[in-house]
Amino acid sequence: MDSDRRSAQVERLEVVDTGRRRRWSEDEKLKIVLESLQAPRQVAATARRYGVSRSLLLRWRRSFRPEPKDAAHQPGFVPAMVVAESSAPYPVAPTSSGGTIEIEFAAGVRMRITGAVDAATLKAAVAALADGRLR
Repeated sequence: MDSDRRSAQVERLEVVDTGRRRRWSEDEKLKIVLESLQAPRQVAATARRYGVSRSLLLRWRRSFRPEPKDAAHQPGFVPAMVVAESSAPYPVAPTSSGGTIEIEFAAGVRMRITGAVDAATLKAAVAALADGRLR
């Protein structure tokens, strides 16, 4: 018989109850947060005293932080809208044949092609800009 096979068997399994999840009222959270703000380096000591993790106490501190008065200058997302172009923001040379293609890459590089261009040339130019060969 293989001795490793017998040693891998579980003979006794014990389930340990860690307790229920505690619920803190807003008043209790505020009291703990205010205590942690009393002196520098009080976060860990206060967290140990009340039996909460440091990260939870720091999350409570952020949630009780007052809102900035100048919230208009806070970074955030702005909805984007696609509108028909009424006029070009920069001068475009008039062309006699074809139209204008303008491609702006994420790196800020802009490519404008006016007139008739064959597909192979356009593909090569876009590939070169995407690879960073043309700068």
